[in-house]
Amino acid sequence: MGLTTSLFTGLSGLNANGRNVEVIGNNISNVNTTAYKSSRMMFETQFSHSIGIGSEPSARSGGTNPTQIGLGVRIGGTQRDMSSGGLNVTGDQRDMAIDGKGFFIVDRGGQTLFTRAGAFRPNENNVLTTVGGEVLMGYGVDGENNVLEGALRPVEIPLGTLTIAEATRNVRMSGNLDADGAMPTQGSLNRLMGAVDAGLRLIAGATNPANAGNLLEVASLLTEIEDPALPGSGVPLFADGQVFETRAVQKGDGRLLPTKQLAINPATTVEDLMAFLNAAMGLQGATGANPDGRTPGVTLDGAGGVIEIVGNAGGVNDLTIEATDLRLLSPTGELVRSPFMVEKAASADGESVRTSFVVYDSLGSPVTVDVSMVLEGRGMAGTTWRYYVESPGNQGLEDAVGTGTVRFDTNGQLLDQAPIAVNIDRAGTGAATPLNFNLFFQSERDNVTSLADARSQLGATFRDGAPIGTLSDFGVGPDGVITGAFTNGLTRTIGAIPLATFTNDAGLVEVGGNLYDVGPNAGNPVVVNAAALGSGRVIGGALELSNVDLGQEFINLILASTGYSASSRVIQTSDDLLQQLLVLGR
Repeated sequence: MGLTTSLFTGLSGLNANGRNVEVIGNNISNVNTTAYKSSRMMFETQFSHSIGIGSEPSARSGGTNPTQIGLGVRIGGTQRDMSSGGLNVTGDQRDMAIDGKGFFIVDRGGQTLFTRAGAFRPNENNVLTTVGGEVLMGYGVDGENNVLEGALRPVEIPLGTLTIAEATRNVRMSGNLDADGAMPTQGSLNRLMGAVDAGLRLIAGATNPANAGNLLEVASLLTEIEDPALPGSGVPLFADGQVFETRAVQKGDGRLLPTKQLAINPATTVEDLMAFLNAAMGLQGATGANPDGRTPGVTLDGAGGVIEIVGNAGGVNDLTIEATDLRLLSPTGELVRSPFMVEKAASADGESVRTSFVVYDSLGSPVTVDVSMVLEGRGMAGTTWRYYVESPGNQGLEDAVGTGTVRFDTNGQLLDQAPIAVNIDRAGTGAATPLNFNLFFQSERDNVTSLADARSQLGATFRDGAPIGTLSDFGVGPDGVITGAFTNGLTRTIGAIPLATFTNDAGLVEVGGNLYDVGPNAGNPVVVNAAALGSGRVIGGALELSNVDLGQEFINLILASTGYSASSRVIQTSDDLLQQLLVLGR
């Protein structure tokens, strides 16, 4: 019966428009859901009842069209709008949004899912997770902070626990060396003796007696040197187990040399003592003879029994040694005496300047470095200066690290522009050894000149490397690279966040919690770097808003309500007609 069919036709309209209200209501309820994608319902006609399919035109007829009566409406499907929503800037770097088609990759108990809701927070293991606990997946870095693309791993941001240090590799110097400064004439000369007017001598019957005419030999044993306070007694000045120590020796402009110690045993010779003093005083004999003809180093005047300490030229290299700076300690560390009388016979002179700066080894330990410059030559071609590099961080006795010359032309500009390689021994410290860095006297930004000036000035204007620092903050770049900021001022790559793209992202299956799974019509996920291949940029410190258009949803709600009401009127009208038909039967 036709009226019965119209009842079901109206019912199909009620069902379809009722479902449409559900879709619209879901959109409206998710208007504030992070990265929500709105949906719309699409209607289509149901099968039609065909009374006739029509006829072709003929010579006698113009033809007829099909005669069909529709049987109602049905739901054709839903379509999800995958366009990007607006951005809400939160300022929290843990929040991330995607400006493009990509999806964050997350893991839920071994199942890979996808989301655009980037409200991530760290768990107790410093791993970024979603509100629902799914783990954000990304790339790690190697020991050189290079991103390791390929296998995905949980994104970890170890704030407050990750530490880093960096060894110094480059130091830049700046300043001016006074080209009119005084030329050096000599280095310092200090004499070590047994008394003010007497040198050191051996005890009678010494194992290694002195040659005729000498009081002492380099091969003489320290334990066989006679105590100057007890001449002729045969009592030795030194004893087995004692320690000879240099402390607070002044060099140049008030700098104190580090404390050094020499353990004395029955085999320790005068030559051993001389080698120790040479290292402890930072003497560099590779410079050749000073202008006065004396070569820097420690020598022995055997005839007079005097140990002579000749310093390098230049005022900054002047050595001032007091008798109390040379100490003899007992095996338990108590002061026994000052074993030598010291006579300063000459002071170092000549234009010079010294500067100190700190570099860092591979463990982030600070290492002090002293660089001195001494005027060595002046002529028609310009000036020549000798550099001295010293460091108390150099392991062993030697603080002297290296020396060499640099030349300046007649315009005061550096001729030797190659950097000076400095190698500091760090053996036994746990750090990589040696600590190698380049010392630049000329660079794009800074340079050292040699022009006439009131005085020479020198300083380190730049030094890379850093002490130990702790990860204190991080940021995510548009390419998904995570950059960590450390308390020592360094910034390093600590990871990267790739994105997944799909051929048909509308084919993803929504599984709740702002998460999607791969659907049959979505295509396989393609994992790419952010900002590549149309994946979109990662925006740190922001969240994507819902793309629901409330105005459009309210209009759709009116239309769905109207459609529902109209369908109910069809059912009501059909019922009224059926009631009229029943009245005819009474």
